[in-house]
Amino acid sequence: MMRRSPLLLGCTAITLALTATACGGSDPGPADSAGNGLSGHTVTVAAVWSGTEQENFQKVLDAFTKKSGVKTSFVSTGDNLSTVVGSKIEGGNAPDIVMVPQVGVLRQFAAKGWLTPLPETVRTVITTNFAASWKKYGTVDGTLYGLYFKASDKSTVWYSPAAFERAGVTTPKTWDEMLQAGRTVSDSGLSAFSVGGQDGWTLTDWFENVYLSQAGPEKYDALAAHTLAWTDTSVVEALTTLGKLFGDKQLVEGGAQGALNTDYPGSVEKVFGPAPKAGMVYEGDFVAGNAKDLGRKIGEDAKFFPFPAVGTGTPPVVAGGDAAVVLKAGKDPEAGMALMEYLASPEAAAVWAGAGGFLSPNTKLDLAAYADDVTRETAGSLIGGGEAVRFDMSDQTPAAFGGTKGAGEWKILQDFLANPSDPVATAGKLEAAAAQAYNG
Repeated sequence: MMRRSPLLLGCTAITLALTATACGGSDPGPADSAGNGLSGHTVTVAAVWSGTEQENFQKVLDAFTKKSGVKTSFVSTGDNLSTVVGSKIEGGNAPDIVMVPQVGVLRQFAAKGWLTPLPETVRTVITTNFAASWKKYGTVDGTLYGLYFKASDKSTVWYSPAAFERAGVTTPKTWDEMLQAGRTVSDSGLSAFSVGGQDGWTLTDWFENVYLSQAGPEKYDALAAHTLAWTDTSVVEALTTLGKLFGDKQLVEGGAQGALNTDYPGSVEKVFGPAPKAGMVYEGDFVAGNAKDLGRKIGEDAKFFPFPAVGTGTPPVVAGGDAAVVLKAGKDPEAGMALMEYLASPEAAAVWAGAGGFLSPNTKLDLAAYADDVTRETAGSLIGGGEAVRFDMSDQTPAAFGGTKGAGEWKILQDFLANPSDPVATAGKLEAAAAQAYNG
């Protein structure tokens, strides 16, 4: 992501002699970084990550230290990243870099004047190594602040191969084929879909995939920016399509009430746990981690197919991601910018890719860096989407609308799941909540 301080990124020298091993160069080793004047510097990074994610990111930081001589310190903020970062800035203890998980939060930080713009060196690397859509989501009012280091493909439908084999169905290519396959799975003894409706964010992901495919990317962008009202006929049409699934008791495990009482991890367990109740669960590539924890072998006991095309649309590619930004209030901006340049390289991405639980939007990362074929496939789908990829819509909106438990879009879609009979009324409620959040 950012700034000045020498690094060799994406096989193109920026300044610091860090030859990317992912590009086939030799490892210059710690000695090569001694002349860069950064030995003894420390860069502090804050992120929501904990547990395995934190451990794997630390491997990236350790690789950076080996290359540059810069020490690193990691701060886990928990889910209240904005509040924690704001408190640290006020207390004079701001981190140098923050990994921001939502476009809306990145824009909020920029509006507060907290962020340092990326310099030309890093902008050039981002233009070379990333699709323009990722650059767009890191930009606020024409200024590039954010580099997307970690991504997720939120257009994957995970299924039990055993359930499909028992029902005699194959992976579908269209929405209608998917619903028909679901009914056949249901006839064979399992429900079609496990839906984690207790977590409202899963329902926003369902809507976004249907809407992107059915309405197209231009309207998707307009709706995300709220230059298109949620009462638009395209929204009503998408809700109508989604309602046909939500309202079909043969398709949803436990019916609406069962779905509303199931959280995201529980929805995965109902497909891949010891006592399966459904054949499919829709969510992002991170389902693989949950299924693996349940003892399933990814690629054998748990597989996925791309979210299918709806109507005459094309298959959607909805992505999420974490962007690295540099805070003006950080204590070591030079070391911070050096780390940003490293994070923009395929070398940095390869470290976490090899550890697992990670996708990179960096087009220069060799897919061979990923540890298994399924992850390579999801990464290829994400990269292959190019300019058609759209960022998670709810993450682009104000948190009061698209990111608050029991309120806004989460609550309204939960109510719609409970009773999908009136898409027009639901669209009206969504518009009223969006207007209040965007104008608030």
